[in-house]
This record gives sequence, C-alpha cells and structure tokens, in this order.
Amino acid sequence: MEEMRLNKYLSDSGVCSRREADRLIEAGKVLVNGVPAVMGMKITGTERVICEGVEVSGRKKERKILLAVNKPMGIVCTTSDKDRAENIVEFLHYPVRIYPIGRLDKDSSGLILMTNEGDIVNKILRGSNDHEKEYVVRVNRPLTEEFLEKMRSGVEILDTVTKPCIVEKTGGYTFRIILTQGLNRQIRRMCAALGYRVVSLKRVRIMNIRLGDLRTGSYREVTGEEWEELERLLADSSNAPRRQEKGSAAPGTAGSRTGEKRIFRTPLRRYEEPGEGAERRNHFRKEGREKQI
Repeated sequence: MEEMRLNKYLSDSGVCSRREADRLIEAGKVLVNGVPAVMGMKITGTERVICEGVEVSGRKKERKILLAVNKPMGIVCTTSDKDRAENIVEFLHYPVRIYPIGRLDKDSSGLILMTNEGDIVNKILRGSNDHEKEYVVRVNRPLTEEFLEKMRSGVEILDTVTKPCIVEKTGGYTFRIILTQGLNRQIRRMCAALGYRVVSLKRVRIMNIRLGDLRTGSYREVTGEEWEELERLLADSSNAPRRQEKGSAAPGTAGSRTGEKRIFRTPLRRYEEPGEGAERRNHFRKEGREKQI
C-alpha cells in the first residue's frame, strides 16, 4: 500500500496546513495508533490518527474552499490555541474545517485567505516564489522622500535587509506598499527602523485576490475566475516547505531569492474604505456572491 507523509495526510484531510501539521507533530499533539508521531513520519492511511484529541477521518474533501476574509483588528491568525474566542478559526465559525494561509498581525486588519486546500498554502507563502501582498499604511508623522526611498530600496531589520519593494505615497501620513516576502511584523519593523510608528495597517490584496468593498468582519468565497487566475499564477511555484529563516514569520512567509522570478505586477489602484462602520462583530458575515472585488 502506498505511503504518504503524515503532514500531507493531515493537510489532505482538511485538518491544517502541512507546516501547521509539522508544528503539531513536533509538539506531541498527533498520535498514530496511540503513539506520538515523529517528524517525517509516513503512514498508509489505515492507521488511527488523532490530532489534538480528535480522530482524523482521512476522507477526501468534497470540494476546494478558498475564502477571502476581512479580518478585524484584535483577531489572531494562529491556529495553535483554538479555544480562544479571538482566534480566527473560532471567530469565523465556518461549517467546514479550514485554516488561514499565513498570518496577519493581531493589530492589523484586512485580507486573509482561508482554505482547506493544503497544496496551495506553501505555493502562496514561499518567499522565493515572489508572490505579491499589498497593504495600505498610516504612520504617526509626515512622510518624507527619504523615508519612501529607503522603504523601496530595503531596510535592515532582523539581521537582514528587506527585498526591494513598491511604495507609493497616498497622503501626508499614508502610503501603500507591495511586498514579496513576509518577515515577522515586517512593515512595522521597517517603519520603526526609520523612526516612524505604524498607526494602522490593512492588507488589501494577496496576488490577484482583492479585498475590495468586503466589509470588516465579513467573508466571501473567491469566484471561479479568481480561482483560475490564482492557479495560473501558482503553476510554476514551488510548494516544498522551506527551512525557517532568520526573521521569518511562522508559518514562514519569507524566503531568500534563489533566482530571477516573474513577479505578478498590477497597477496600484486607489483603495476606498467602505462607508459603513467597521465595528467588531461576534461572528463573520457571509457576503453574497454578487459582491465582486
């Protein structure tokens, strides 16, 4: 009988991403036939697998799910403490088990993707794949050309220099930035290194998926057209987990450049805040499919 890695089995079963599975295995939270699993372990699928006290069925997922979520401030994206009300999985309360692709700081808001499709997670997050994430940022004092140029060319943080990136001034205190890496609290650290403090930070795009007018505390399924474009952009991307690098967020979202890659570039679009208030809600609301980003 063909074997597969335990982390892939957990991912294919919709439990979590492969990287999250590795952390759960390392933490001793996964049992195989009553014995704690070990990193790199392979199984046939006939074993009894228990993850965090819950038996894993191993059944195939009926359909791929990818949600665009407008995360409010105060919600955390880690899945390691699922009993906390501010955990995004519990807060979303989606009927099918899904998990976030990467993270967005508790103090930040905006677009986070959630899925049950483990194969796309590393392809989106792996830094060497050069996939874009776009943010709108407000800082505590007036912007200068020197600040903007240093942000574009690279800032020394976490014992490394950030990759060159696109930065556009949008107001006296505001700018938008497009990153192709995801070091831990990268934008906040870059600004702090240059003497600025981030007042607000919102992610408005991940690759071709845009936040648009999705209200705070709401989610929607990506459209068929978005899925097709995303799969096209991911076609040549590596999904192999990489070693955790210095300064990278966990789950890791940054990688060193291993060669020139084609970067998905789109013109900067003016992002308009939704007219309604962004008060925190007890649960996310599902947006109708007629909402288009």
